[in-house]
Amino acid sequence: MEIAKNAVVALQYEMYDAENQLLDKTEADEPMVYLHGGYDGIFPVVEEALQGKKSGDKIDVTMEPDDAFGEYDADLVRIEPQDIFPKEIEVGMTLEADDPESGDVMLFTITDIADGKVVVDGNHPLAGKRLRFVATVGEVRAASKEEIAHGHVHGAHGHHH
Repeated sequence: MEIAKNAVVALQYEMYDAENQLLDKTEADEPMVYLHGGYDGIFPVVEEALQGKKSGDKIDVTMEPDDAFGEYDADLVRIEPQDIFPKEIEVGMTLEADDPESGDVMLFTITDIADGKVVVDGNHPLAGKRLRFVATVGEVRAASKEEIAHGHVHGAHGHHH
């Protein structure tokens, strides 16, 4: 079956940075599985490259920041007083906070702690980076009516209710 709208697609992938350093990959027994066709289960530029592919086909896509995790936004870096944080914080930890403007929950990574101040960064760790996504298509099947209605894959390697 060719990949088309409302197909469930299983992928083995590797993602690299601009220096060709491996950043992420699937495990052999745990493919990435998503619902194809604009359901936001995968980067749109990768989804476009997968359109019409079949099991065993390969893709190699270079993504600019806007195609992946967006440009780095310096306004998402904040310096806060340390006393508003839990005592056991450390550099590298990720915290959730409500965005006062949108009401959305944002993730912030602690990047520095010094002199009673904490630097938090709301950018995705890969924001501003060019990435390369290399994948091999595994199983391709038609999605169930329930998967289409819910906008995501159910079952093995998918969403469980």
